[in-house]
Amino acid sequence: MDDLLAKVLDLQPSWVSTNTEEMQERGVFIRRQLPALIRAHGADLAALLGTPAGDLGVEGRDGTGLKAEIPWVRVFSRDQSPSSTTGWYVVYLFSASGRRVYLSLNQGTTIWTGGVFKARRAEDLRARVDWAWPLVADAAAAHPALRRTIQLDARTPLGSGYGPGNVVAVAYERDQLPSQEVLLKDLAFMTGLLGTLYEAERLAPYIPGDPTPEVVEAEHSAAKTAGRRARKGTRQPRPGQGFLLTASERRAVEHHSVRMATEHFKAQSWSVKDVGDKESFDLLLTRGDERLHVEIKGTTSAGQEVILTRAEVEKQRQYYPDNALVVVHSIKLDRTASEPTTSGGILHCTSPWAVEEEDLTVISYTYRTPMDRPASDQASKEQTLIPPGVPPQRQSDGNPQVTPS
Repeated sequence: MDDLLAKVLDLQPSWVSTNTEEMQERGVFIRRQLPALIRAHGADLAALLGTPAGDLGVEGRDGTGLKAEIPWVRVFSRDQSPSSTTGWYVVYLFSASGRRVYLSLNQGTTIWTGGVFKARRAEDLRARVDWAWPLVADAAAAHPALRRTIQLDARTPLGSGYGPGNVVAVAYERDQLPSQEVLLKDLAFMTGLLGTLYEAERLAPYIPGDPTPEVVEAEHSAAKTAGRRARKGTRQPRPGQGFLLTASERRAVEHHSVRMATEHFKAQSWSVKDVGDKESFDLLLTRGDERLHVEIKGTTSAGQEVILTRAEVEKQRQYYPDNALVVVHSIKLDRTASEPTTSGGILHCTSPWAVEEEDLTVISYTYRTPMDRPASDQASKEQTLIPPGVPPQRQSDGNPQVTPS
């Protein structure tokens, strides 16, 4: 294994984006030989991940089409990191200079929202790292060679993008590569850290730096309703794991936020009536001649985004300035028991609440198709689809289409 790492490092200074003889040779080491060597230890690595052997993935990439400046070989769970752009994994990253190779606990730098890939911001990646590090810090202390930063000497933006995603790494200098025995021992150690993150991720309703769970769920549902097929190799959100909450978890978060809002307003001498089951808002407040129509949104995230229905937006615009938006964010959700429980949360109230267009983002559209238009309007629009000079075609009703002049 040390010999293969050395061969890749020796080829790194010869990197070009075209498929030269040196890059072809590098590709064989990255895509075939290194993964094959690691797969030979797959059963032990899968046990460290706490996953079935069939769920363990090992793959190497050196660029599709154009050759990548930083080639890599990663170890991962197929379920929790189905592509290199999503989830956590352990990865060998080869510096552009060929001076060193890192074994890094790292993550995907884009996220699937149900319709498109969105690039993660560097600050979001760092927020995820800040979530992950305390989970592995105690175990990492047993390995004194671990470091929190990596330097890949990259010249390209893609090559530089791995740095913010690193949680912790081992660095191997080209002139001090350890034996295969040590390399495999380090790989087992880092895979164990990855297993810790996977377990925590399965239980976490929200990880800082991720999109708001409610927004991901809405986007995913909209894409599914619209008939969009899931992109191959993307992690699909599932209730109770990842980005989606189960129905009981959503109810627990909702009830918790309503309780907090009720206590908040009662402390200000408002009379509070819960009208959420019959109105397009949640609480109706009265205090003397004052009335306030309150919309409440609860979330396990930091609360930067919430979901509003069209009816909620229209009604709140009518009620302004006698209205309020209450966001209860950072709610702690415990999903370890048979029934989810909630605690904590930070309440933020905006009143009066003006719903501005610039603060709204459209997730999906309802489109009136030509079949629902008047026949004359439909025919006129369909005519524009016929290229000039094409003879009329017979329809099933025997009437020819009219060719535009």
